[in-house]
Amino acid sequence: MTIPPEPPSGADDVLSLAAGFPQVDPHAWADLAAEVVNKSRAEDAKVDGPGAVEILTSELPGGVAVDPIYWPRERSLGLPGAMPFTRGRGPRDPDLPWHVCQLHDDPDAATSRKAVLDDLERGVSAVWLHVGDDGIAPGDVAEVLGDVMVDLAPVTVSSWTDQAAAAAALVDVWEAKGADPATVRGSLGHDPIGMAAVVGGAPDLAPLAAAVASCTERWTGVRAITVDTRVHHDAGASAQDEVALALATALDYVRHLTDAGVAAAEAFRRIEFRIAATADQFVTIAKLRALRRAWARVGEVLEVPQADRGGWVHAVTSWRMQTRTDPWVNLLRDTIACLAASAGGADAITVLPYDHVLGLPTPFSRRIARNTQSILAAESNVARVADPAGGSNYVEALTDDLARAAWTWFGELDAAGGAAAGLASGVIAERLATTRAAREADLATRELPLTGTSTFPLAGEEVLRRAPRAQITAEGLPRRRDGQVFEDLRARTASGDVCVPVLALGPQREHTTRVSFVANLLGVAGIRPETVEVATADDIAEAVESAKGASVAVIASSRKGYDGLAGPTVQALRAAGVEQVVLAGPASEAPDATVDGEIVAGMDIVAFLGGLCDSLGAPQAGANA
Repeated sequence: MTIPPEPPSGADDVLSLAAGFPQVDPHAWADLAAEVVNKSRAEDAKVDGPGAVEILTSELPGGVAVDPIYWPRERSLGLPGAMPFTRGRGPRDPDLPWHVCQLHDDPDAATSRKAVLDDLERGVSAVWLHVGDDGIAPGDVAEVLGDVMVDLAPVTVSSWTDQAAAAAALVDVWEAKGADPATVRGSLGHDPIGMAAVVGGAPDLAPLAAAVASCTERWTGVRAITVDTRVHHDAGASAQDEVALALATALDYVRHLTDAGVAAAEAFRRIEFRIAATADQFVTIAKLRALRRAWARVGEVLEVPQADRGGWVHAVTSWRMQTRTDPWVNLLRDTIACLAASAGGADAITVLPYDHVLGLPTPFSRRIARNTQSILAAESNVARVADPAGGSNYVEALTDDLARAAWTWFGELDAAGGAAAGLASGVIAERLATTRAAREADLATRELPLTGTSTFPLAGEEVLRRAPRAQITAEGLPRRRDGQVFEDLRARTASGDVCVPVLALGPQREHTTRVSFVANLLGVAGIRPETVEVATADDIAEAVESAKGASVAVIASSRKGYDGLAGPTVQALRAAGVEQVVLAGPASEAPDATVDGEIVAGMDIVAFLGGLCDSLGAPQAGANA
């Protein structure tokens, strides 16, 4: 290591960003925070410093606390490529900081062959084929890879229906092309526990030893096993759940292999992790760092040589976070997730096209997916620094918290028999269902907002159409996207023009904010607001006339706008036959009006809009994928 030179003369004149600011300790900061928090609180509800910190502390799914501020701690950060591998497997190649890996699952072999070549010619460095009943047929793998120079481009296969056939098809391609075994890279994609988590049944670990042996003896640069935690993520797993399940599954595989005579170090060399990357960038960064740290600790316990303990991570942008409605927002989600995966030290990244959940992608959407990575890597210089988030008090603390929480559950799973046993007993499904329920409650109240879906919906949107993706019978863990419940609401009103009269009471300055809020809320379910202004009491009769025949109406204004108008308007609406009148805002703002419901921030909009669709006679929507 080069010793830095002495600072040049005049170094004392360098500006310090903190110069001139007084040092504040945690207790003083808490007291200052309490002053701000107490500004909006009644005298008998005011809090002290610790109380303010408690109020400002939030919680991630699964129970990991997020503090309002993180103070420096004495900690050893370590280096990339060394224990505990938190900071990555090593320094990155500036020309190829990670593999840009594109997924292909179009069952039409000619279409997939063309797409693979198009991607490789335009920035993609690795190919991922999903093989089986919901993807490319094993017999078509050779056709799809017909133009690929497999000595140069790593190829990975995955399958939920026949992993042995997928792996065999890939090996046959390498053999047929006469590839040099020493230069071939990729993965055979064996993940029997993951397959059981998707389709149900008991996992068959028997093929693993032979697959690892083929890599050890011939395809020395190839990984045989993929631990794919996306199935758990899509079933509702929190970040720490994903890490724990990755560890438990991988350890099941290592134990099986060592029982078959494979050295633990060799087993470690043949395993890769496939992890979901989300738009929660700091959680994604910390999740990847925590996984490598915890896996390195497993290797240390098993006395695996240090050089083999660094987990190889393939990050894939989350299917769960994508939406069918306003799918262009998926571009933003995918970009943030890709950035986080890079900052978290992923060895390969797949950005799912923005229209992935709608069906098979188009050439344009695949282009955007690969260019997202190319721009981040080559033009935004994201990969110029290894572990760019390292040293951040928040990221280091979050990494530590996720690693510890994951390690605790991993230990409990291991004591109960491991990942396969936990899957069979239902322990894993039960845990993920609990986490999913908590997440869905936050989605329903918009504590976790989905732009373009649960907030700021695109009025009059026509959902994009794509060729459907083949489906398989999945009897394993449930798979559900965050936006699905809102899309089901939208589907209920898609067959016709469903509208609700919204009576805007008082001057425009009084009702504009609430009317906009109501319009956005109704738009989540595809309901069109028909706004009628009621400036004075003289306008009530005409406004109510326009609402005749409606089963539901909304009145919207401020407390001042409701004064003197809310009561008479509600009475007139009742007389006109409107069965249900809803107030925008707390009912206490219009004490002279007897209403049937209120629209307020933090309400369960799924329950409200579902009930509204029932009242409007909107048909129940069929489940969508």
